[in-house]
Amino acid sequence: MPARRSRTERWRDSIEQLSSRGGGIDFTLARPGIDPRSDPSTWAEHGADLVWRVRVLRCSEDELVVEAPAAAGAPLSLDPGLGVVGVIAVGQNRWMFHSRILGAGEVDGRAALRLAAPDGVERCQRRSFYRISTAELDLPGATVWPLQDPSSVGPAEVANREIIQCLRAGSMTASGADPEMLLPDVGPAFNGRVVNISGGGLGLVTSRDDGAGFDHARFFWVRVDLTPDIPAPIGFTVKLVHRHHDSAGDVHAGMAFEFGFHPEHRTFVVNQIVGYVTGLQDRLRPA
Repeated sequence: MPARRSRTERWRDSIEQLSSRGGGIDFTLARPGIDPRSDPSTWAEHGADLVWRVRVLRCSEDELVVEAPAAAGAPLSLDPGLGVVGVIAVGQNRWMFHSRILGAGEVDGRAALRLAAPDGVERCQRRSFYRISTAELDLPGATVWPLQDPSSVGPAEVANREIIQCLRAGSMTASGADPEMLLPDVGPAFNGRVVNISGGGLGLVTSRDDGAGFDHARFFWVRVDLTPDIPAPIGFTVKLVHRHHDSAGDVHAGMAFEFGFHPEHRTFVVNQIVGYVTGLQDRLRPA
């Protein structure tokens, strides 16, 4: 017998350490019975996986209590009984697990979410950080522009809202929505993925080459693709808070929502995210 058990076997120790130092985990709603390799059309219809970054508040033999998920400061309501896929990251290593929502709760006066304690975890491969044998995450795509003049975002955010509303109302077709008309005063674009969202912002990951785009500004204009529920990418402003490179050279950036240049846009962004989450739950809720 080895002198020490592997971290995979000691996942509960890792979660307790995260809890003691105010660390967090990521989780998303699970897609039961959907295999992207054998049923790609059903997978695409489900929409991208919105992953929440939440702090661990308490861990016991039966449940894992985390802070309630939110979007731009607005709480999100998740139905008890729905399955979730969780992600534990320690350094460069990442594990995923299956659980289910037990219900809402409260810890020290803060809104919380109770998850069933997982039976075990599975380590992700280095090149497939969001895939294990029983789960795979489809992260939303994002296009990012360095903002040259942050004060120019107001008209772009208004245009973004109007195009999404017109597409939903059927008064505009997708081919008639010119994405370039939505841009504020920006620099060259680069691409990324949304790896998590929290109450105050979101996490983006880009390739090593694209990550150089973060060198050129403090504020960024981002468009996140949450189709088909939201008929066009939703655009908003974010501020770079921190970044680091992983072992593969990809750049992980923590971005804070920034609505100070156009406060009215916050309500629209929150409503889109809440509506997207509601749609996900409707598709996953048992008939």
